[in-house]
Amino acid sequence: MHTLNTLNILLVEDDQDDVELMQDALRDNGIPFTMEIVRQGDKVIPHLRTCKNFPNIILLDLNLPKMHGREVLSRIKLSEDFRHIPVAILTTSSSQAEKEFCLSAGAKHFLTKPSTVEGFNKTIDEIMKIALQDSRMKS
Repeated sequence: MHTLNTLNILLVEDDQDDVELMQDALRDNGIPFTMEIVRQGDKVIPHLRTCKNFPNIILLDLNLPKMHGREVLSRIKLSEDFRHIPVAILTTSSSQAEKEFCLSAGAKHFLTKPSTVEGFNKTIDEIMKIALQDSRMKS
């Protein structure tokens, strides 16, 4: 069905409940994945500099300790080394201004965090579309 063998995700999220919901939703949907978790905005670029394999997708929360997600997104997209990695914003915000800022700054998608298991399943579908679209463009 899809071309990725294992989805390599960098989840930038400080809420452990949201981390577990995302992992459960991926498992429930039968998606093979690896996930690295960064819990502070200021740790994302140093993490990317030292990781062995770049993620297929970065799922980025906006409300993070130490550095806001908007700043993290801007730094990723300004970097020659990392701008090619697709970033999906996954946040509790549903602000149109926030969405417009993130999309204009280079995010591939802006997803409001769901509050139900069904909602997370739909979110997983969106994440897979983004990651698969990006992998086809490279091959």
